[in-house]
Amino acid sequence: MRCESKIIVALDFPAADAALNLAAQIDPSRCRLKVGKELFTRAGPALVESLQRLGFDIFLDLKYHDIPNTVAAACRAAADLGVWMVNVHALGGQRMMAAAAEALAGVSQPPLLIAVTILTSMDDAELSLIGLQPPAAARVQALAELAAAAGVAGVVCSPKEITLLRQHLPDHFLLVTPGIRPLWSASDDQKRIKTPAAAIRDGSNYLVIGRPITAADNPMSALELIEAEIAAAPSTSE
Repeated sequence: MRCESKIIVALDFPAADAALNLAAQIDPSRCRLKVGKELFTRAGPALVESLQRLGFDIFLDLKYHDIPNTVAAACRAAADLGVWMVNVHALGGQRMMAAAAEALAGVSQPPLLIAVTILTSMDDAELSLIGLQPPAAARVQALAELAAAAGVAGVVCSPKEITLLRQHLPDHFLLVTPGIRPLWSASDDQKRIKTPAAAIRDGSNYLVIGRPITAADNPMSALELIEAEIAAAPSTSE
């Protein structure tokens, strides 16, 4: 039976030992884990398999962004690895996202396919510098609608865009939300943030949370505090 938690713990560590040490301190029935670029580049598929043997569902956060055939092949490789969720970058375009969705449609137990919209570390000034017209929310909505049209299951979005996307996309469309910071936690380098309770209330399906848990003296206690926040906030979506 798979985990039913809305919490995805971001394992933003530079080495496998630190990631495995953190995983040993938390309950796989109470959260999922995200493996990103640095950790996967250093530790590779072997780490993902080790975490899966501990009982964790894995979100492989590599943000594939390349020509359609290459991204489709990468998504099939992620499916072969048995991950629970994988993502592509929506800026790769509709054909690229559709190729990824089609590749996974032929897999017996496909991972959820999610598209990244605008990184939560970016504000309107940075968008202008790279030639994307602000505001960020408008760009997120356009990319999310493109992802939905391509057959992608949902998007990664900032907490600030949850309500907007819920107004313009189908109820079944998944929203995966980083930039989550409990009231007792520092904001770090995230620009567009929200508390776990507020994000769930607004309609997020999954919350990606890193340092408030991974940097805590007692990661499981920090996870339990966040669970308590979520339990106090009725969700508008499942």
